[in-house]
Amino acid sequence: MSIEEQLNYTFKSQTLLNEALSHPSLSSEIRPAPPDNQRLEYLGDAVVELVISTHLYHRFPEFQEGVLTKLRASVVSKPALAAAARTIDLGSALFMSNGESGSGGRNRDSNLADALEAIIGAIYLDSGLEAAKEVSLQLLSNQLESLNPKRSQGNAKGELQEILQKLTPEAPSYEVISEEGPPHDRTFVCEVTWRGKPLGQGSGPSKKSAEAKAAQAALTTQIWKS
Repeated sequence: MSIEEQLNYTFKSQTLLNEALSHPSLSSEIRPAPPDNQRLEYLGDAVVELVISTHLYHRFPEFQEGVLTKLRASVVSKPALAAAARTIDLGSALFMSNGESGSGGRNRDSNLADALEAIIGAIYLDSGLEAAKEVSLQLLSNQLESLNPKRSQGNAKGELQEILQKLTPEAPSYEVISEEGPPHDRTFVCEVTWRGKPLGQGSGPSKKSAEAKAAQAALTTQIWKS
């Protein structure tokens, strides 16, 4: 199936679709370089945030800004967007350099998430907000269905471990993959993996909070099912 068939959307402008699928690495092999998808990604990021924010606002009228913000962050995180992109095999449709493709670029979370946002931005320009909203909610339906507001305030690590250990005795593991900022204001980025497979990432002012965010991201994307 083509990308348009997977999206259930037909572009009026194929130029916009091609731009959305064009990774910046093409500039290293093609002269003059075609427009890449970074500008559309910028636009699509804003559109997706608006669509998901509005959806959550109406779906959870009982929750205040803090909980809604955490829920939105889990739906529009890089791992969540990349998981959505994989459901339509977006990686195989991307235009990128041989070097980027050869180094695993077609399955890299950042490339997939960026391209998905670029596609939403392209649909917004092609047909307006309503069309972009429809496709966004369709693509992120699994992430939205798995949302649990109580989880954002509870023991995400314990819940994740309980789910995974029903499948195999192996427990998920957590690793700090980066630290940023001065000593008095550190930000830790943590990744949770299971059976060698990355499930999600999270960031926070402590290792504990970063691990909890990573577990929450994993519970939202449910990558272990793929």
